[in-house]
Amino acid sequence: MIHHSLEPPERTVNMVNAIINGVPVQVEQGTTILDAGHKVHVKIPTLCKHPDLDATAACGICIVRIKNTPKMLRACCTPIEDGMDITTEDPEIIQVRRSVLELILSKHPNQCLTCGRNQNCELQTLAADFNLVWDGLDNIVPQLPTDTSTLSIKLDPKKCITCGRCIQVCQEIQNVWALSFLQRGIETRIAPAGDINLADSPCVRCGQCSAHCPTGAIVEYDETEAVWSKLLDPHAYCVAQIAPAVRVAIGEAFGFEPGTNLTGKIYAALRRMGFKAVFDTNFGADLTIVEEASEFVERFTKGKSVLPLITSCCPAWVDFMEKFHGDMIPHFSTCKSPHAMVGALAKTYYAQKMKLNPAKIFMVSIMPCTAKKFEICRSKEMQASGFQDVDVSLTTRELARMIKQSGIDFITVPDDQPDHILGAYTGAGTIFGATGGVMEAALRTAYNLITGSNPPRFEFEVVRGLQGVKEGEINIVGTKVRVAVAHGLGNVEYVINKVREAKDKGAEMPYHFIEVMACPGGCVGGGGQPYGVTDVLRKARAKGLYHEDGSGLWRCSHQNPYVQQLYADFLEKPLSHKSESLLHTGYTNRPAYQK
Repeated sequence: MIHHSLEPPERTVNMVNAIINGVPVQVEQGTTILDAGHKVHVKIPTLCKHPDLDATAACGICIVRIKNTPKMLRACCTPIEDGMDITTEDPEIIQVRRSVLELILSKHPNQCLTCGRNQNCELQTLAADFNLVWDGLDNIVPQLPTDTSTLSIKLDPKKCITCGRCIQVCQEIQNVWALSFLQRGIETRIAPAGDINLADSPCVRCGQCSAHCPTGAIVEYDETEAVWSKLLDPHAYCVAQIAPAVRVAIGEAFGFEPGTNLTGKIYAALRRMGFKAVFDTNFGADLTIVEEASEFVERFTKGKSVLPLITSCCPAWVDFMEKFHGDMIPHFSTCKSPHAMVGALAKTYYAQKMKLNPAKIFMVSIMPCTAKKFEICRSKEMQASGFQDVDVSLTTRELARMIKQSGIDFITVPDDQPDHILGAYTGAGTIFGATGGVMEAALRTAYNLITGSNPPRFEFEVVRGLQGVKEGEINIVGTKVRVAVAHGLGNVEYVINKVREAKDKGAEMPYHFIEVMACPGGCVGGGGQPYGVTDVLRKARAKGLYHEDGSGLWRCSHQNPYVQQLYADFLEKPLSHKSESLLHTGYTNRPAYQK
């Protein structure tokens, strides 16, 4: 039996009729003028509104006119009413929008050519659309310092247009509250509460602020120059690995349809850039599942530790848990994240196999995530090999820039293969990139460990989709496994509080297994993915991962023959002493604000 406990209730749909630029439109009651315009192919410009976020009407660019009404209304926050006759463009409206843009630009640095958002900036695009080719107002750019303290994201408040998107996503979707507006009026600026460094704030480096920022005010901490330097070093043995979600998103930077799987082209591009070996984080995902499913079965069938078991491969969630939910540490899986496992094995198992000096191996992880930059600096846990296991973590955006810099024609480059020793993978490893994917992959292998056979159906639909919290019950030959999946840190409280309530009452736990991903949609919506993320893109990217899973030769992580060989040659067995030393870690209860 499988059930969804958070299905929205049935509702009555009332429709309203209106006219936009002379075109009749019928929409649900409550639909904004902005969204109604999309239905009749009318694009109303806006800078502050994002599909993920509630309207704030902060920028004022989306103004429209209603017939027989003297006021200009903001389309992003005005519900359409029956009988409205709306004009979205006329000379006066266009002039007001131009004036608003001129005011914004008067406080914005003219640094487009050296900005990380050059040619991919919403403000730059609108300025071009409105043909703003001269500075109409005096320049009053504030002299504010750049904050790179997290070494994951870069906060440049000079480029902030006070749209409020980053604050909304940080406070309302992620429930982190690291960012806020300071001061008032023309002096308003974005900063951590208390005007401290971002690294000292509750920030968990998830990068959702950068993914939703319309300008270059918040971008990833760029490390491409460090990688180019190593690629040019004749004494360095550069190796790379790519995360599951990267392959279905990077194409957006080159004009491919969202969700197009470009794994082979990424392998080829990395080799042409100079990497001597190319691995796949999906292999690490398979290994993570073999270890984590074994850990779950140990807890579930033998009662060797507390339940529920909570997945831990998302570093932003680990950071969030250590800062805000330290009482959940006993429930956390001790498995490292997949790329951390591949990093440790590259400088031990792979180095031994290939007779390489591990000190010369330079491991670069290509991740959809800004928090991975923080993860690789987490004390000794990322030095299990005796060296820095992963030397640099790049985002999908950084890799796209490097490919363009290298002159590789990414659209036509022939597909290549990975180095299979740490590069072969199953469909279970691939779906790690979508919310619910870790849970589904683990259930496939847990089913095998409990019953001795693979599940009759590999798809566990109850954990799929973009519902904020997904709950279900999986029947494994009469044994009921209660699961929950949460994505977007703001959804975690619901799940964690149910566990706490059960513990306080001494009642049966509501779940046996929990997956949490910090970013909405999971890694496909990661903070380092191509800009413009919406649920439409998240679904397309996830669809690309599920398609590869469904068409693969192996669907379960324990079926990966290269993982089997790894255990036979090196690790002995899941949860062995060697596995524990290389592939597992621990956690520390930490304060939200660092002193």
